[in-house]
Amino acid sequence: MSAGTARPVCTRVRKRLFDRLVVGTVTQTRDHVCWVDLSTRTIRHERVPERWRRQFLGGKGLGARYLYEELEANVDPLGPDNVLGFMLGPLSGYLPGETRYAAVTKSPLTGGFLDSYAGGQFPARLAGSLPNCLGLFVTGRADAPVALQIDDGTVTLETAADLAGATTDAVADAFPDAAVACIGPAGEAMVRYASIASDGGDHHAGRGGAGAVMGAKRLKAIAVRGDELEPTGELARLHRTYADAYQEHDTGQWLHAGATIESLDFADETGLLATRGWQETTFDESDAIGVEAAKASAVEREYPDGDNPGGFRIETDDGETVPRGATAMTLGAGLGIDDFADVATLGACCDRLGLDVISAGNAVAWAIRATNAGHIDLEVSFGDADAAAELIERIATREGPAADVLADGVAVAADRYGGEAFVPTVKSMAVPSYDPRRAGSMALAYATSDRGACHRRARPFEREVFDEEWSLQTQVRAVVTAQNVRSVLWSLPTDDFLGEVFDDLGADWLAALGRSYDASELYRLGERVWTLVRLFNVREGFDREDDSLPAVFREPLPGAQGCEGAIDLDDFERALERYYATRGWGPNGRSLSETLVRLNIDDIVDDETPLDAPPTGETSTTPTSRSHDG
Repeated sequence: MSAGTARPVCTRVRKRLFDRLVVGTVTQTRDHVCWVDLSTRTIRHERVPERWRRQFLGGKGLGARYLYEELEANVDPLGPDNVLGFMLGPLSGYLPGETRYAAVTKSPLTGGFLDSYAGGQFPARLAGSLPNCLGLFVTGRADAPVALQIDDGTVTLETAADLAGATTDAVADAFPDAAVACIGPAGEAMVRYASIASDGGDHHAGRGGAGAVMGAKRLKAIAVRGDELEPTGELARLHRTYADAYQEHDTGQWLHAGATIESLDFADETGLLATRGWQETTFDESDAIGVEAAKASAVEREYPDGDNPGGFRIETDDGETVPRGATAMTLGAGLGIDDFADVATLGACCDRLGLDVISAGNAVAWAIRATNAGHIDLEVSFGDADAAAELIERIATREGPAADVLADGVAVAADRYGGEAFVPTVKSMAVPSYDPRRAGSMALAYATSDRGACHRRARPFEREVFDEEWSLQTQVRAVVTAQNVRSVLWSLPTDDFLGEVFDDLGADWLAALGRSYDASELYRLGERVWTLVRLFNVREGFDREDDSLPAVFREPLPGAQGCEGAIDLDDFERALERYYATRGWGPNGRSLSETLVRLNIDDIVDDETPLDAPPTGETSTTPTSRSHDG
């Protein structure tokens, strides 16, 4: 359906104190999406075309299909015409562990496609309260702050002027009987890496600025009431089987032992840990902020699903927080802070304000290095947690010229003041704290990530650091395979940690819902999703130049473990060419028409999306089934 085609309206208006608009109770079949237009204050349901459900499932895949269909090229990410989706999937509410949702939109940070994920009570109760919906799409812009409330299939829109400026924990407290997704002051200020917080700030759809889009629409919160889904029959059996398998799996045992905070210990031991603004790759004080410090500081360990543990709950002066691995890595080692209480406090500060911790930490690190180099004049330094907290607060409210620029990201700050080499970015998104000079395949993963620098699309460093002789073909295959597999898992959607035990990519689960796939079909579905997102980004003007390697990684880092030789640009360019060929893309990073035919999406490409032609005498070598490298 084109953006200009009218959809059937299945709502009725009831005028109440808050101009409340109600939609009738929905059925159990998950084959609809719900549209909320904040400009017109209308809410409607729409059936998802069966072909879309078959080809894209839900989550990331279906979100990408709708965004490609609904958005015109060059739409302002912070304008009323952008679409913000809260995407579920066919397995939402049934899987072990935390239910997750995907926030999909056009990113105000990168200008490209964005999918960001969060778990907790909000997506679990959203799945239960809208059991026939694969997604909730928000368009338009409200005249004043509003809250969307969902209660057992009934959707209402109410004013939320009294919540303007409130922190994420305060917003959650305002709806004591609901699970809440909301923005904090950073989202209202449209900081381009503002997050969408849920469960009082315990969980965040963080990277890429979905919170800024929510703020631009003046949507302060979504509050969901109603019960979670309870798997029965074959779904209940699968739930028990996979929960047991996950606990026995290496990934499950790793998370059980130390949650994601153990990532700091791993990165430090292997020389991957970006430290003090990307100037070192190990942190001498890592023991003080790593997993053992978290265990010693925790007041309790979360267990959101039976025996499957979550993070460590830490008490701070401003309330409890659940720091993740990125908190310790970016706000700890990245800022040279060696006190776990200070690190947890900085993480809690970001959580309450609604800021992505990776982007915020990198912004502060850039500011410190820029100050030291004389590009700007701020009172910040490595190791000073109080100064870091003050700058984070100012960024969240855009207080002062430098903080206002930093709120648009380090790429914008470097363009304004200089200092491009201080913090690397890909597609304007700051790189997470794994330095790829220790594992060249990670440079390819960062460069080709569809939403900007991301360590979750593919993390081949986990194997490459233990194998010094990874071939070019092995690197490319590892990245492509991981990107495709995660595109499937995030279309179900499931946490990709739990997805480690999905040998058939979820085929058993889908069969229990009456949807027949085999693993090869699902792998091809993941490739289709990845390619569709590329079409979206190409339509926005992305090409090979946007898949480039940050210059800092081409320079050696003297004395850093494993990084003395840096990354060879010629080797990287050869890997990128092989990557494009493997994906069935041309030399400019655009899809070939034959690839779109093979993936059965050739008929959806619009005239605004340029394609490539293969180099003379060459053909595509795109894989047709899931494959693992050695």
